[in-house]
Amino acid sequence: MDDLFSGLDKAEEEMAEGAWLLRRYAFDNAGDLLAQIEGISATAPFRHMVTPGGFSMSVGMTNCGPFGWVTDRKGYRYQKTDPESGQPWPAMPETFLSLAIDAAKDAGYADFVPNACLINRYEPGAKMSLHQDKDERDFTNPIVSVSLGLPATFQFGGINRGDPVRKYPLSHGDVVVWGGPSRLFYHGIMPLKEGTHDAAGRARFNLTFRHAAL
Repeated sequence: MDDLFSGLDKAEEEMAEGAWLLRRYAFDNAGDLLAQIEGISATAPFRHMVTPGGFSMSVGMTNCGPFGWVTDRKGYRYQKTDPESGQPWPAMPETFLSLAIDAAKDAGYADFVPNACLINRYEPGAKMSLHQDKDERDFTNPIVSVSLGLPATFQFGGINRGDPVRKYPLSHGDVVVWGGPSRLFYHGIMPLKEGTHDAAGRARFNLTFRHAAL
């Protein structure tokens, strides 16, 4: 693992075995990523999905790629079509795909190719409670998470909900990759603080790349 980041000029931090925080990894491409998000959301608008328990999520969500993650009264799942339009999710932009593949490779996951990208839009006050990403069924692939816009505090725990939770500040362009022994670790985002970002306004956008096995 000593040579993983030998070719990078950006800071990296090992969060746990198999989990890396790559500071500013996506910073140079952030403008293009935000423009792509705008185009995707014009076709598949952000919406506040409902959990199986009937609670509306504070985070606005949409998807791109062959599969999209959805939640409603019927449960959590991946599907090929947008439930609001019945149409396939927008295609995953090449810039998204290459970023996810490169970040995963630099974190030690050379074979990762995502087929799903969940796009979250946080406004001040929005949060994501501690949870595990386990709807993918196949846990051999990592998760790649890209932060854009307003800063946020990422919570990263352990395999059990009650394990100690560490907090990491995330800024515009930061990327988190976790897999292997930490693939099912609990994680979340604390309530977003009020602010305005030069490129994203009063929002934080998060791209979460996964490989869903259906």
